[in-house]
Amino acid sequence: MTGRKFLIVLIKPSHYDDDGYVIQWRRSTIPSNSLASVYGLLAQCADERVLGPEVDIEIDVYDECNTIVDIPGISNRIKAAGGGFVALVGVQSNQFPRALDIGRQFRARGMAVAVGGFHVSGCMAMLPELPPDLKEAQALGMILYAGEGEGRLEGLLRDIDAGEAKPLYSYLNDMPDMASAAIPVLPRSVVTRVAGHYTSFDAGRGCPFQCSFCTIINVQGRKSRYRTADDVEAIVRANAAQDVTRFFVTDDNFARNRNWEPILDRLIELREIHGFKIRLLLQVDTLCHRIPGFIEKAARAGCNAVFIGLENINPESLMGAKKRQNKIWEYRDMLQAWRRAKVMTWAGYILGFPTDAPESIARDIETIKRELPIDILEFFFLTPLPGSEDHKTLYLKGARMDPDMNNYDLEHVCADHPIMSAEIWRGVYRDAWARYYSDAHVETVLRRAVASGINPKKIVDAMTVFSGSSRIEGVHPLQFGYVRRKIRTQRRHGLPVVNPLVFYPWRALDFAKVAANWAALALRHRAILRRVLAVKDGATYVDESLRPPTEADRNADFVTAFADKIPDTYGAPKREPAQAAG
Repeated sequence: MTGRKFLIVLIKPSHYDDDGYVIQWRRSTIPSNSLASVYGLLAQCADERVLGPEVDIEIDVYDECNTIVDIPGISNRIKAAGGGFVALVGVQSNQFPRALDIGRQFRARGMAVAVGGFHVSGCMAMLPELPPDLKEAQALGMILYAGEGEGRLEGLLRDIDAGEAKPLYSYLNDMPDMASAAIPVLPRSVVTRVAGHYTSFDAGRGCPFQCSFCTIINVQGRKSRYRTADDVEAIVRANAAQDVTRFFVTDDNFARNRNWEPILDRLIELREIHGFKIRLLLQVDTLCHRIPGFIEKAARAGCNAVFIGLENINPESLMGAKKRQNKIWEYRDMLQAWRRAKVMTWAGYILGFPTDAPESIARDIETIKRELPIDILEFFFLTPLPGSEDHKTLYLKGARMDPDMNNYDLEHVCADHPIMSAEIWRGVYRDAWARYYSDAHVETVLRRAVASGINPKKIVDAMTVFSGSSRIEGVHPLQFGYVRRKIRTQRRHGLPVVNPLVFYPWRALDFAKVAANWAALALRHRAILRRVLAVKDGATYVDESLRPPTEADRNADFVTAFADKIPDTYGAPKREPAQAAG
């Protein structure tokens, strides 16, 4: 019999909407790899009884994007256990204000609280001193943790258990080998709160490229580290044991993982010989089609959707961001290769590089619609995220940046642009969603899906979510979920808690309005789908994006080909960057 318990509560915080309410859903859409990784490491600590043979380590897990965090109840359970702490894990910059508020409430109840993730690690890696929000966390008595956890969490647990925790644990200069990484796995009860029952794992960490807007290279390093095929099989089997076989592989670029082929071969074996129903979402770059066999094996391994780091198609923007690995003329070749494998393509596009202007962005989106067979396109503001070179440069210059970390979610203006005002930039963002997801282009994408043998029902559902999230819910699609929760009492620190007689009628009207807008959008898109499916020769459809590139295409000025066809919809004068900045 053991003598006592030590309860660890893992919380992945969400962040606040513009009204100060936690963004939370009945079902979220993106799994948290940080939760899975840290849970796996702590489960290993529990198995090894690192606090002594008489101590049972128990672990509770909360993803606040889909679960209400009961702070008083959690505090009472830790007290009843006789020891433990709260760990706020994987905290991004936009989530740090919420993490502070959660930590503030736990500290007021006497709980030990540790916080780690990309915000803490990125600030520690790139800034000469702690920023005000990290200093505030320390003033509240919260423990800051920077770096990765493999081989280090045992010491943190012992220090907290002994009441001797340090204010800061930093391991940024000592990246662990992936061979020591524990199996990332979450209890099924946590996974089922994610739509589609997706979980995640990293097959590698680090990135060799130098994109100035990226935080990964400064937090996980530019030296790539990898799991083996045996490691990945162990992850799949551990999750499959609880009937979880859908995975988001979080490598920033899985195509650059040196073990990609043995990993995919092993997954193919598990699917085709052992009957595992594996589904994968991979992230890759725009040159992955040059790797012989990569796309074909990815599809056989269960990849049915792929996220591609398109970022931008303007050569000046790409060079300015040190994104030299992207080559515009490659895009159509690459996208067509994925289509031949019957894989849905999903790409991110960044708005607001220094040379971007409303007219050039509109032109480039129209070029993408005409020339590239992308299914899903999502848009982001270029944001100087803490931990990136862009943020460090602006910080050292003393340039104006938004002091509210809650806005660093890639859908708010956080810094000045040399050409566009904040108002025009926000208008560009809104227009980008409307421009790409016009009814006419939704129909075009569905016709391409039918012609390529990709399930058009899957495409139309995704296009409905991506076209409506920002306009209807006021959140980016990557923060989207199903059935929004707004808890009256869980509001940002410093904002008033609204009287229930005011809040609940407002919330009922808000919910009804949102539901009506979603219903109208879904019905409209389904009507387009029915029209597309009714075409008898739909499989013969072809447009410019589905034709193989010719030598003339490869030599053409791909970006400016349609500049004269795009109207100026913003009423903004066409100015040189120097004039705008002056």
